[in-house]
Amino acid sequence: MGEATSERDTDAITARQFEEAPGTGDWRALARGAAALFRTRSLGEGAVLVERVRVLADGANHHPDVDLRPDGVVVRVVSHDVGGLSERDVALARDLSATAAELGLTPDPAAVQDVELTVDATDREQVMPFWGAVLGHRRDDENLLDPHGRWPGVRFQQMDSPRPLRNRLHLDVFVPHDQRAARVDAALAAGGRVTTEEFVPRWWTLADAEDNEVDVEAWEGFDEDLPDHLVAPDTFRAADGVDDWRVLQGASAYYATGGFDEGVELVARAARIAEEVGAPLFADLRYAGVTLRVGPPEDGWIDADRLVVAQRAQAAARELGLRADPSVLRDVQLTFDALDIPAAQRFWAAALGYATREDTDLYDPLLRGPSVFIQQMDSPREQRNRIHVDVVVPADVADARVAAAVAAGGRVVRDEAPYRRTVADPEGNEVDITVRPGRSEAQGD
Repeated sequence: MGEATSERDTDAITARQFEEAPGTGDWRALARGAAALFRTRSLGEGAVLVERVRVLADGANHHPDVDLRPDGVVVRVVSHDVGGLSERDVALARDLSATAAELGLTPDPAAVQDVELTVDATDREQVMPFWGAVLGHRRDDENLLDPHGRWPGVRFQQMDSPRPLRNRLHLDVFVPHDQRAARVDAALAAGGRVTTEEFVPRWWTLADAEDNEVDVEAWEGFDEDLPDHLVAPDTFRAADGVDDWRVLQGASAYYATGGFDEGVELVARAARIAEEVGAPLFADLRYAGVTLRVGPPEDGWIDADRLVVAQRAQAAARELGLRADPSVLRDVQLTFDALDIPAAQRFWAAALGYATREDTDLYDPLLRGPSVFIQQMDSPREQRNRIHVDVVVPADVADARVAAAVAAGGRVVRDEAPYRRTVADPEGNEVDITVRPGRSEAQGD
């Protein structure tokens, strides 16, 4: 986000102060900053809002993160110079809400959330470089953050004593096929190790110094028969006009921009291309770049229409003089081992507010959080996880979210209401359901 500097460090406010400010009723304070979702009836309608965002943001010299989706636009405001929210965010949020209302768009504040991860470690300094390398994250104090503001931040929590048992939750990081070797090498150089080569070249299973695992995956050929209307990864990669794109979960391209305005222009053009073709498009606009994705979250496959969108969007980006950078691309997935997959799927759908995909998968309907895969476990393992999920939800949603998780088979194992409740799934995997407003005041910050 571009920042004004004249008010640096002078206008910081808390999450509660942001939400109590007049004109912020559409917005909810989350893990970092505050977000609003404005529902739209088409990609073209969303593109109009994105273009209005540009005018307001340029006028304020304060630029938000914007996620364009087929049925809505998510806007996130945050002031990086104060490490959170500021009065500048209140002013921009107020103006953005007024603009959305003028366009006849409906806010949906209950639908926004942030998913974060916590790794327990006896030596944080030893394991953090590994996770930074494998995820492509950067260090921010005691945390790791995605520099492109798309994937979960990672917090490292001190463990009192080692727990050598294997996790029941691990991460899958999907990277482009031509970036996978470099990503694995970087993770190994940062203190990781290969735990098995059984699944190479489909994926490499790596572990940090304390045996927390991650699979680094890339499409290396494809051996599943697909219906005629779908395009296999190898076929997509061989097509003309998609050199900038890479197949991950769906297909994605990242373009570095010289600033917010170039990114808005690309997103608007790509949205109108997709609307003309009649295919979904997902665009994440950041101050320094844009990520485009084709392949809907409910199945992730590419068909002929989505291939056309990719080809035409690439042509539009090159007309604008933008440069693709495939090394930025990645998708993140959480994999849970479970004895009872349907029970685990019901719980995590409720706890995360996710939708189900086939018999073992879950996905964020807004495609802003990591996907979930539930993997069959052969026998019980009684250990507690060393990696757990944090979902930061609006304060007025938290009670209902906890109740839904409990109704889906979970149990509350730690209650620090209203700010945090830890809920375990039927097999003991934990999630912290948390809220931000009021926490700073309660802690005396």
